[in-house]
Amino acid sequence: MRSIKDNGLTIVLLVLTVATILGMLLTGWQVNNEEIAQHGGMPLSLAVYALSGHFLSAIFENWESEFLQMSAYVMLTAMLFQRGSAESKDPDQPASQDEDPSSKSGNRDAPWPVRVGGLARTLYSYSLGIALALLFVASFILHLRYSAAAENAEAAMHGQPAQSMMEHLASAQFWFESFQNWQSEFLSTAVIVVLSILLRFRGSPESKPVAAPHSETGS
Repeated sequence: MRSIKDNGLTIVLLVLTVATILGMLLTGWQVNNEEIAQHGGMPLSLAVYALSGHFLSAIFENWESEFLQMSAYVMLTAMLFQRGSAESKDPDQPASQDEDPSSKSGNRDAPWPVRVGGLARTLYSYSLGIALALLFVASFILHLRYSAAAENAEAAMHGQPAQSMMEHLASAQFWFESFQNWQSEFLSTAVIVVLSILLRFRGSPESKPVAAPHSETGS
């Protein structure tokens, strides 16, 4: 029970992720088979659909935008400020969030890159942003690959020639898919930054204390 309490946030988020992926799989399968039937084709099994461009393109298209949002958020909040927001550092105290990690190299409880020092410590100091950026790049490439596969499957149903992945990269369709998600991620991040100035949610680490002045910055 202690482990569930200690990890409840992650557990619930993972359960919701799996549940919504399954919902997306089942509904996408139905939509895709209806489209195939309209063109006189044979419906796909669920297993085949799960590996199709139609499904995987949609998955990675969304993951790409989420990792872009989070990597940009982590990096931008290290450099920029919004006075009064729970999501910002205080512009009147622009120093780094923490002290020089080299001062903790002798602490046995510190993460091993901090104890080792050198390049390992430098990379670890920015590892969250680096990891999220790499996840964005990986998702972008997978979105491109499976979006091209989905587009070619659509072209085949209409008797049109297939595109190479590079041709699809240059297409308006691919960038429309990306930009329609990217804009919503940046907007939603801006909304929470601004709303956290004036609004509260008691008990959430993403909110300032209920009685905190609107000008107070940081949670």
